[in-house]
Amino acid sequence: MRATLLKTNKCLETTLALLKPDLFADHQTLCNIEQRIAHLFRISARRKVIWTTGDAQRFYAEHQGKPFYPRLISYMTSGPILALALTKHGAIQEWREMIGSTRPAQMRIERPTTLRAQFGLTDTRNSFHGSDSVASAERELEFFFGKKLPNQLH
Repeated sequence: MRATLLKTNKCLETTLALLKPDLFADHQTLCNIEQRIAHLFRISARRKVIWTTGDAQRFYAEHQGKPFYPRLISYMTSGPILALALTKHGAIQEWREMIGSTRPAQMRIERPTTLRAQFGLTDTRNSFHGSDSVASAERELEFFFGKKLPNQLH
């Protein structure tokens, strides 16, 4: 009974998922990942983009000045990105659990079934992004999709 209560208390949320440039090297892998995501979440919006340096700098402005920032900007402008708006109850937490931490090597040991463990290359080239809060999700979804999405409820 308790597990049911916890599950039903989660709010309907929409979060941003990014599939980063390295995943585009193998079309079949990219398709398989997107199908896996669609099985667990409703994809409310989808957009493939190629970022300019300015786009990447605006999105990752909070990291400016950190040692990894130049590598991150270079990586995120190296090829296409697939932005997905994922909707379901507890979407933010569930997507972040599914992708794992930003350290793929650590995830391969601690949580080998996470997406970053399976596909991430390095701490910077970790293949996926997930919003870390409702406020971040709102800001990030607006960055990619413009207006507030209809299912972006809390």
